[in-house]
Amino acid sequence: MPKGLERDLGLYAVLAISIGAMVGSGIFILPALAVDIAGPAVILAYVVAGVLVLPAAVSKAEMATAMPEAGGTYLYIERGMGPLLGTVAGIGTWFALSFKGALALVGGVPYILLLFDVPPSVTTPVALGLAALLVVVNLLGAKQTGRLQVAIVIVMLAALVWFVIGGVPATRQPNYAPFFRGGVGGLLEATGLVFVSYAGVTKVASVAEEVSDPDRNIPIGILGSLGFTTVLYALIVAVMVGVTDPGSIAQSATPMAVAAEATLGTAGVAAIVLAAILALVSTANAGILSSSRYPFAMARDDLVPDLMATIHERFGTPSNSITLTGAVLLVLIAFVPLLEIAKLASAFQILVFVLINVALVAFREGSAEYEPSFTAPLYPWIQVFGVVSGLVLLTQMGTVPLVGAVVLTVAGVGWFLAYGRNRVDREGAAVDAVRRQVGRNAVGRTRETVDARPGDYRVLVALDHEVSKAEERPFVRVAAALARPHDGEVVVTRFQQVPDQVSLTYASETESPADVKFETQTDELDAEFDVPISSGTIVCHDVRHAVVNYADHENVDMLLMEDTSSASGLRGRLFGSDVEWVLRHAPCDVGLLNAGAEGLRDLDVVGVLSDEGPYDPEKIAIADAIAAAAGGSITLAYAGRSGASGIEERTLQDYHAEVAAICSVPVSSCIPITDARKHEARAELSATDLIVVSASERTNDAIAAYLEDAERPVLVVHQQGTELRGRLARALGRRFF
Repeated sequence: MPKGLERDLGLYAVLAISIGAMVGSGIFILPALAVDIAGPAVILAYVVAGVLVLPAAVSKAEMATAMPEAGGTYLYIERGMGPLLGTVAGIGTWFALSFKGALALVGGVPYILLLFDVPPSVTTPVALGLAALLVVVNLLGAKQTGRLQVAIVIVMLAALVWFVIGGVPATRQPNYAPFFRGGVGGLLEATGLVFVSYAGVTKVASVAEEVSDPDRNIPIGILGSLGFTTVLYALIVAVMVGVTDPGSIAQSATPMAVAAEATLGTAGVAAIVLAAILALVSTANAGILSSSRYPFAMARDDLVPDLMATIHERFGTPSNSITLTGAVLLVLIAFVPLLEIAKLASAFQILVFVLINVALVAFREGSAEYEPSFTAPLYPWIQVFGVVSGLVLLTQMGTVPLVGAVVLTVAGVGWFLAYGRNRVDREGAAVDAVRRQVGRNAVGRTRETVDARPGDYRVLVALDHEVSKAEERPFVRVAAALARPHDGEVVVTRFQQVPDQVSLTYASETESPADVKFETQTDELDAEFDVPISSGTIVCHDVRHAVVNYADHENVDMLLMEDTSSASGLRGRLFGSDVEWVLRHAPCDVGLLNAGAEGLRDLDVVGVLSDEGPYDPEKIAIADAIAAAAGGSITLAYAGRSGASGIEERTLQDYHAEVAAICSVPVSSCIPITDARKHEARAELSATDLIVVSASERTNDAIAAYLEDAERPVLVVHQQGTELRGRLARALGRRFF
């Protein structure tokens, strides 16, 4: 039996983890850089960043209550967008959190140096020691980690509240003018810079599997910590700007200590230094706790080696994942310039938050099992706002962070292609959401096509050679079925081609026995079908031009002719290419009928065959009309689809049900999910009396194989004026439907 994670994190631990993950480098290090960019407007930058992170926060809170499993961001994007983007999000966020944790530790060392008389050369060794200690704490289990977070946050917040209360009376109004010193561009750039300060707001979702009562504690913890931290950030930065000269903050490695010295004296500096150290250690601690869960969750989904999913026998923690994360953290502290990497992590964090908002839309619109106990308000507008605002912020981050984010993305894609692609066989909710939208669009077009058929529907049956009554009957029968529901008529015309040397006037004045026979048998067929049928013979030098011109002259809605494209011998060579020309130039819809050797005997069951995408609206409308005229039914089948997932099967069943609701006759369908069902589909097609396919599909290998096995009469349908749209729709259908 697989091992799970112990649920021992309550609401206070959730709040502590989330607040502790945010209140770190964002407020103790970044204000020095942000003030230099935006001036006093840095206060507003922190508020704007808190607002912009809200869509991702509520989206992630909703998904966490629906999927309270370890993995957080990776899990939601992987389930929502598919394993490829899930891999990108998992690896990228894992590195980004490691970068931020390393930056937090190194950023805390300057505050330590204010208390102890030590040389700057000890910065890296101290940071490495703290990192190693926190890795050990995390290996001991989440219970110890949660308690440590609570203690750290309580002490840290007490010092920060003292800083705000003691500093507000000492603020000076002139320090806030001019407020928008960097303009709107400076405000947006500073907002993008400090955005990473809020990354920890959703970090608790990565340990959701260890949270008790997750339906209540996760959303309260995420939203509560975000609101509290946004207000706290704004107040702290307002005090920092109001009590000191902006230049002194921008040039300091310990900006909060500078502000505390100006208002609270030596005791205040000591308290702020202690708070800074605790906050930065807390950030690194929460970073190790959550980032180590990403390899763990990815291993359970076969996207990284199974070794990362190993649970320690004694402590119940993903020990290998934590150890790997700790090793990466130590390497970053020792060798990498972390300030630049932090900027890259911030840009990638924005991208990840954009994907989180998109993933929620995918879950809501798809048919995957998704039952959250907390739902994000103002859906989908708040998600749209999150996506647009995130992309706008990215444009303000500069070239290097964007390039770095692209590199991380490419690395994630490369890993998936090299390792994960052959190990996973699933799709994200986004694919199903797109599939459902494609299906809805196809249903809408089908309904419009069925409803738009005009009264007085006229069908031209074009015959280019002498035929017997038995050979003519299938064409008249199909044409009559199409015309009857719309009070239409059928025009049966025999096109007789004569050599160029023969005068058309002479040829038209000469009535041959074949002409008499044709008119006689057509009159007999007229008596069989309850539709007005007229007949005649047209003499011409070029059949294809004559057919198109006559169809235009008679203003017909459908041209029905024999499908000679697959004919053998001289006739196939002479007339096969003419069919393609007629399809391109006909002024109306075209039907190509191949009645087969046995002819069209019954029309009790009409099959509609497609490759992978939705069914073309015209062939559904034609199949419905033909089946209705005979009092029959329709069978829907696919030729190229097999191995569909359960989600895909449900979507296809819903699509078929919507198509069936449009039709006026009973409709059955066979979705070839397995090889056995594929054989069932072939058997059902073999039991039909006529199979309807689209002109663009008749050369498809899968379609051709089905038709060859079925050995049934085939009607090829071409809807005029939709060739380009049909190609685009089929391409989209094959990819997503």
